[in-house]
Amino acid sequence: MHHLDLILTLTGGLATALVLGYLTHRLGLSPLVGYLVGGIVVGPHTPGFVANQALAEQLAEVGVILLMFGVGLQFHLTELLAVRRVALPGAMGQLLVATGLGTVVARVFGWDWGAGIVFGLALSVASTVVLLRVLADHRALHTPTGHIAVGWLVVEDLCTVLVLVLLPAVFGGPSAGLGHMLLALGTAALKLTVLVGFTLAVGGRLIPWLLERVAATRSRELFTLTILVLALGIAVGSAMLFGVSMALGAFLAGMVVGRSDFSLRAASEALPMRDAFAVLFFVSVGMLLNPRHVLEAPGLVAATLGVVMLGKPLAALGIVLLLGYAPQVALAVALALAQIGEFSFILVTLGKDLGLLTDEATNTVVAAAIVSITLNPLLYRLVEPATAWAARQPRLWGWLMARAQQHLSSPDAVATDGALPLDPYYRAIVVGYGPVGQTVTRLLRDNGMAPTVIELNRDTVHRLREAGVSAIYGDASHREALQGAGVERAGSLILSAAGMPASAEVIRLARELNPTIRILARSAYVREIPPLYQAGAERVFSGEGEVALAFTEAIMRALGATPDQIDQERDRVHRDLFDKPSVTARQEALPGQPPHARET
Repeated sequence: MHHLDLILTLTGGLATALVLGYLTHRLGLSPLVGYLVGGIVVGPHTPGFVANQALAEQLAEVGVILLMFGVGLQFHLTELLAVRRVALPGAMGQLLVATGLGTVVARVFGWDWGAGIVFGLALSVASTVVLLRVLADHRALHTPTGHIAVGWLVVEDLCTVLVLVLLPAVFGGPSAGLGHMLLALGTAALKLTVLVGFTLAVGGRLIPWLLERVAATRSRELFTLTILVLALGIAVGSAMLFGVSMALGAFLAGMVVGRSDFSLRAASEALPMRDAFAVLFFVSVGMLLNPRHVLEAPGLVAATLGVVMLGKPLAALGIVLLLGYAPQVALAVALALAQIGEFSFILVTLGKDLGLLTDEATNTVVAAAIVSITLNPLLYRLVEPATAWAARQPRLWGWLMARAQQHLSSPDAVATDGALPLDPYYRAIVVGYGPVGQTVTRLLRDNGMAPTVIELNRDTVHRLREAGVSAIYGDASHREALQGAGVERAGSLILSAAGMPASAEVIRLARELNPTIRILARSAYVREIPPLYQAGAERVFSGEGEVALAFTEAIMRALGATPDQIDQERDRVHRDLFDKPSVTARQEALPGQPPHARET
């Protein structure tokens, strides 16, 4: 069976991760905990099936590349600048505090300075996946807390990318004093500068041109393949030609694609496989953990957890409060960051490859990650009770709120959200820009609304943007496209295109992201109405039904009916064709009839 190692590793790893991820999700925990525990189950330190660790690590490297490509794809400089006043000093300050505390812990347990610094850096970086999941579950992603936390993580991720470049330069070769170190740093900086300049300058022109040609073929498979080749090719080329990490090359490739009109489509169509490989990444990390280590070194694990779950959040809380933000915002940001994840594993793996860290460090970081990821969603629920307690302390609360009021009156605190009104009532998303979509969009704009159009025709998107209309190039049946259009902050969603094969999925996703949004949908046939109502649409209009209404009116007029009789008959036909109860009843009453029979 040796020749089946790849298939067995994929099947065993993913199946175990699926079962345990589902169980942990049902328990109210993050599925990441299940993935890590799944790695322990298929690892060499537990009985039963043992996956091929070497193959798992190679597959995990693909996960890292796609993960970093996704980070670069979603990196927007404007979002960072909007919260720069707190994200930059906050992230840098917390990184220094956590790295210092981790180094102290390492030195107390007898490790050298190099190992301590790398260990501390690994403890300083929070998990993007966990933080976004926690914020989304508590509907805080698009609040001041969410903006600060995401900006904070962007700074952390950038610092991590820099560390991934510098660590091999500083610790990768034989020591030759300060001169050797400076030479290594200079060489690394030069390579990094050339790589960044080449990727952004040449890639910034070549990659959008290539994607535009591939998109013109209207082949989803070719577009997906192109994105994969770009992510993997630039990552591998960066490592082979410039000697930097593949993670950095993938990050830069994502940044280039993210600056083009194809960012949302790349995220929605070409990166779902990123999730599968990311799962393998967590499984491969779990395989590294020897459960016996937790029993053999409980003091080290406990001290590490103290840094992650006490030192880091306290540092973040103090920084955000000192910068004058409201206590609830400061506490929410601090608790959301009280965990470690994917970049911690990348750093500790690099430290192990450089000979700085031992298996003891890897086991400790993995154990701390499992515990902190498990407890983080539970800790975040303490935000409101803790804020309520602080509010009952008059002096403390008065001092904190006085500083918060000073912040709110400062120029940096003014929210910038483009030209769109803040009230969701005035925001609408229109899917499709055919004749119906054009009419709806014009009607919305003429009445003071701010429509955002989601369209798969790139030329149409360009024309809309030139006309001052907000437009997104992407497929509305994918979560990323709806999020990019701002569905969480919109009051209405209008599916103006008939015959969309994924209309029900669009409605379901929109309801999931924004339960209060008003959804109007269009279908080609009457038989398509019930599934759209079941998915969550409030009103559905059928082209076939509208023709029936027009015929009804024309026939009644020809028969000499009065206006009241015409209106009465139109209402009866409309109820029979479009209202939820009657449509569902008609479909259920004729379960054995073919579609054309049910429509007559």
